[in-house]
Amino acid sequence: MSNLKLGVEVVSAHNLMPKDGQGSASAFVELHFDNQKFRTTTKEKDLNPVWNESFYFNISDPNNLSNLNLEAWVYNLVKTTNSKSFLGKVRLTGTSFVPYSDAAVLHYPLEKRGILSRVKGELGLKVFLTDDPSIRSSNPLPAMESSVLTDSHRTQAQGPVQQVQNIVQNMVQGAFSNDKAEARHTFHHLPNTNVPQQQHPAAMSQEPGRFGADQMRAEPQGSRIVRMFSGSASQPLDYQLKETSPILGGGQIVGGRVIRADKPASTYDLVEQMHYLFVRVVKARDLPTKDVTGSLDPFVEVRVGNYKGITKHFEKNKNPEWNEVFAFAGDRMQSSVLEVVVKDKDMLKDDIVGFVRFDLSDVPTRVPPDSPLAPEWYRIANSKGEKNNGELMLAVWYGTQADEAFPDAWHSDAASHHDSSAAGSSYIRSKVYHSPRLWYVRVTIVEAQDLVTTEKTRFPDVYVKAQIGNQILKTKPTQARTLNPLWNEDLIFVVAEPFEDHLMLSVEDRVGPNKDETIGRTIIPLSAIEKRAEVRHDDRIDRSRWYHLEKAYVMDVDQSKKDKKDKFASRLRLCLFLEGGYHVHDESTHYSSDLRPSLKQLWLRTPSIGVLELGILNADGLHPMKTRDQKGTSDTYCVAKYGQKWVRTRTIMNSLSPKYNEQYTWEVYDPATVITIGVFDNCHVGGSNGNRDLKIGKVRIRISTLETGRVYTHTYPLLVLHPNGVKKMGELHLAIRFSCTSLMNTMLIYSRPLLPKMHYIKPFTVMQQDMLRHQAVNIVAARLSRSEPPLRKEVIEYMSDMDSHLWSMRRSKANFFRLMSVFSGLIAVGKWFGEVCTWKNPITTGLVHVLFVMLVCFPELILPTVFLYMFMIGLWNYRGRPRYPPHMNTKISYADNVHPDELDEEFDSFPTSRGSELVRMRYDRLRSVAGRIQTVVGDVATQGERFQALLSWRDPRATTIFLVFCLLVALVLYITPFQVLALVAGFYHMRHPRFRGRLPSAPINFFRRLPAKTDSML
Repeated sequence: MSNLKLGVEVVSAHNLMPKDGQGSASAFVELHFDNQKFRTTTKEKDLNPVWNESFYFNISDPNNLSNLNLEAWVYNLVKTTNSKSFLGKVRLTGTSFVPYSDAAVLHYPLEKRGILSRVKGELGLKVFLTDDPSIRSSNPLPAMESSVLTDSHRTQAQGPVQQVQNIVQNMVQGAFSNDKAEARHTFHHLPNTNVPQQQHPAAMSQEPGRFGADQMRAEPQGSRIVRMFSGSASQPLDYQLKETSPILGGGQIVGGRVIRADKPASTYDLVEQMHYLFVRVVKARDLPTKDVTGSLDPFVEVRVGNYKGITKHFEKNKNPEWNEVFAFAGDRMQSSVLEVVVKDKDMLKDDIVGFVRFDLSDVPTRVPPDSPLAPEWYRIANSKGEKNNGELMLAVWYGTQADEAFPDAWHSDAASHHDSSAAGSSYIRSKVYHSPRLWYVRVTIVEAQDLVTTEKTRFPDVYVKAQIGNQILKTKPTQARTLNPLWNEDLIFVVAEPFEDHLMLSVEDRVGPNKDETIGRTIIPLSAIEKRAEVRHDDRIDRSRWYHLEKAYVMDVDQSKKDKKDKFASRLRLCLFLEGGYHVHDESTHYSSDLRPSLKQLWLRTPSIGVLELGILNADGLHPMKTRDQKGTSDTYCVAKYGQKWVRTRTIMNSLSPKYNEQYTWEVYDPATVITIGVFDNCHVGGSNGNRDLKIGKVRIRISTLETGRVYTHTYPLLVLHPNGVKKMGELHLAIRFSCTSLMNTMLIYSRPLLPKMHYIKPFTVMQQDMLRHQAVNIVAARLSRSEPPLRKEVIEYMSDMDSHLWSMRRSKANFFRLMSVFSGLIAVGKWFGEVCTWKNPITTGLVHVLFVMLVCFPELILPTVFLYMFMIGLWNYRGRPRYPPHMNTKISYADNVHPDELDEEFDSFPTSRGSELVRMRYDRLRSVAGRIQTVVGDVATQGERFQALLSWRDPRATTIFLVFCLLVALVLYITPFQVLALVAGFYHMRHPRFRGRLPSAPINFFRRLPAKTDSML
């Protein structure tokens, strides 16, 4: 029998409806699940009851879990009649149940039972799955007619529980199954990322860059290049996007449409098909000895023409097992014979044990979804042709990127001249990474009690220092003269799953300048901190705890766990939470690729709206990044980032025009997200550029700018800003397609908040956001740099735009001109109206007069006319709508004519590393710019103060004139229809220049004479 149980913790209810006629209610909760009923105790006369009771339901059929519902009914107990009245209910579907480690307390609004029900308030529940055999189900609820006043027996959770992976996987896949997405082998980002994804019979969906079996090949002369121009902000033609018409796995792409070939389309239809010769070296047996000592250190060398791959060698082993795969690019093979040579590793010269030869014309072709080719035993021949030197198990076949052996194989086009072994190719293989799920930790320092200091003659000047890993935050020192200081400060940290770190808190006493003394400290494991989905007003009071402080010499975590602790009376009151209702930004907010909260339970509220497919085809005209054999070359790879999924292509060696042809898939949850693709030079393979992967360029594509179902095939210029100006480092050829699976969900998401609601209920300050984002990027970089091959820190920082918040004169000018471009429409309307008022075109002015009279006489037509005008403008602009995704624009970025010194300032380190004279010059320049801004701000403030002076009697004569004017205007407005006044004012403003004077009008003269507070400025 299955041990799977559903745990329900009934925490509390808030703001219930009064039902007892005295403004209160006696509430209890009934739980219904899978024909089982449990009930909590009754809380007398309380509209905000707190239960904290746990119940466990048996699950009769775990495979049917997604079809079961949990219902929580809140009732008011009526003692006089021994009955109950309805207060509300909550209904949860089986697809929302998660393992205990992912569960948090969620507050659900109470629902009505019928149309006439009166319900308000919310119920806090924590629902989770567990298969812990030590937990028993709760006792069933007695018969309803005799048990209204009977309290149910309840059990508490006993220790940690395990995640139920197979049940949650079936439940979640049933809730989010998508036939179209599965047909494309999508890489699903489901709420339970710990559950392995379901494998397709042909191949795993997580393996990148695999294709179907049709035999089309893309010919270079078949591509049609169309230059794309931007009307508003044009830039040099070399920096423009170029639309291409390549022949991909699904057919030729023409204008975003796929022209199908005669053969069926491949699953991987966004890349060119590349053919490979695969050689799997499995093992050998009964190998002869070659040394005098009788030992053998065998390894295998696989050779096709000038390319060779080498397995690792085993010491003193006549029956080695390698199980390594070698892939030779079909377009680079210059031989018709494959040689597999077994050698003996030696200090001076490797001895040949034997070999096996294959005629490439006899090699079979494997087409997925065929099963893998079975390896066979081949007798090894010596130099004399005798086949008595043991046997070698091999499998040789032709295939494409669709082969499951492709991702982990040694590739001839990615092989280094210095290291041809399969083991040495670990740094150049294609991989898929998952960044860790990030959380905010809110540490609320409430107060401390009974602090014990070394100096009894003075009150301590104390503050609290909190530390998680390398993140250190401090509270403000208390000014109160007491041994029981009060802070009530929030400290926010960023942490990643799994929660292996500890929160270390210490109370410090500032005994002198730059001299602090530790009064006491406490250490709290992050795994013991409660998760929550939202902040409530009473959490700081009701859910805070006291923690005893240990003396300062207890330094490490292991000592804090000892049974014998030297404790004293001091203690610290804290409120600790893992905030699951926020989205942790690990990239710039303008280029976010994921906006979902940290808590997985909240992901179910935002279902997937589509699938994003990316084909990384090739790069062309790359700039040499290193020198090898006295000529410039590059060893490049691409990195794509969207959501928590990072992908990395294999590294192509010694090529300035590498061909990747790898395809990846993501699920999309919000169209207002951005995918980033970067190109880098690998420093691990024969480079002379130190220990850093050099950036070549990147591309950003916003999902909302893509039409549904269209294939975008463009070459993107890789533009990088250097200290000597903007530079084109090459071009990247991509194929991208966004397939919308739910048009209704896509439309509805435009009406929802961009970020989770906690960002609006309890927002962070701008400084906190910058600091937390910096910490999040560091955590992601540290985690992914431990992978193999590693995604290095400089790659993560460049892809995440870590330095985008730093000061840049160029960026400031660019933002100013962007602002001017936004208001250019209003400025143009103002100029046009000025020409109307000056009668520059009498016909236009006359028509405007007629339109003005119509709108004044029929004011109800104003708003319909405005919206109809905007509708017509939108239809007119549809003809010239963008046909391609936006890309880096040097003119908008103000990078085409920037001053060299401004670029040098932008690339300066922080803090600066330049000389004092140069820094003084830049400081003076910044002062002059700030002075102009200061003048503009002062002028705006002056105009506002003049408006205030109209009624402040600062100038008694001006105020008297204004009051008399107000009285006269009021009398005129009372007796004159509004339409008449509007017509008079409009005709006066648009009067002919013959009736205009050159001097300012009387109201303007009066306003300029009003006093401002500039006289009081020092």
